[in-house]
Amino acid sequence: MALKKVPTHIADRRTRRRLVRKHWQFYMFCALPVAYLVIFKYIPMVGAQIAFRDFNPILGMWKSEWIGAREFVRFFNSPSFWTLIRNTFFISLLRLGLGFPAPILLAIMLNEVRNRAFKRTVQMVTFAPHFISTVVMVAVIITVLSPRVGLAGRVMAFFGTAPYDLLSVADNFRMIFVVSEVWQHMGYESIIYIAALSSVNPELYDAAKIDGASRLKKIRYIDIPSIMPTIVILLILNFGEIMNVGFEKIYLMQNPLNLATSEIIQTYVYKVGLINANFSFGTAVGLFNSVINFLLLVAVNQVARRISETSLW
Repeated sequence: MALKKVPTHIADRRTRRRLVRKHWQFYMFCALPVAYLVIFKYIPMVGAQIAFRDFNPILGMWKSEWIGAREFVRFFNSPSFWTLIRNTFFISLLRLGLGFPAPILLAIMLNEVRNRAFKRTVQMVTFAPHFISTVVMVAVIITVLSPRVGLAGRVMAFFGTAPYDLLSVADNFRMIFVVSEVWQHMGYESIIYIAALSSVNPELYDAAKIDGASRLKKIRYIDIPSIMPTIVILLILNFGEIMNVGFEKIYLMQNPLNLATSEIIQTYVYKVGLINANFSFGTAVGLFNSVINFLLLVAVNQVARRISETSLW
């Protein structure tokens, strides 16, 4: 008697159930992150429609009047539009230009250090600032740059210059912010590059040593090519966050004298959308910001896929 053949879709379903029962611990481990993404990332996307409604907290999101793209047009025509775009892009690109290579250089230098005690000390010193609270970090920056009690004021007085508050000069804000960001996060961001360098085959270094390659040539022909896929992936992700400069730190460092260069989209959304209770306009500006980030992420990923073999998808 011939056995009846089980349909393919039923066999696949049974196979999946068997795999789930066999590896249930793995699925339980993944359940919490997935639930976090669904609850706090995907479900809130429904609220993006506030940007297209004349939101009234009493009526609620669903009963508020639909106004289409009116708030977007209002933002595009506002006098602050180009100032916000310029400030956000300039600070982001400056941070990317200085902050992205810094952890790579630190990781390569630490990889060349053979004294373990010195290497661990440098790692601890450079990693520690990342874990300092943003409020504390801004307080340190303000104190250091204070013209009366700060180090900057004393250095100015030593060289015969009248001390003044560096944060009160709008042109100084961007560089102060970016340099403090690089110093604070450089050590922590180098961890992934250090891990990538630790996986390099030691035989490559031995072969380079036999060929008489200098230390710089080892870095150029072995270290950098080995971590290049990691560099490309992180560069793509950084471009996807280029419009998210960092609300907390910039907001705390702002003052009326440096707003010309320190006002960015995130701080503008907070002031207009929450403080002034203009929820529809604030949501529209925030949604515009997210769309720009998404488009940049897709564009940079396409470029990376064409010029290299590494991309996100």
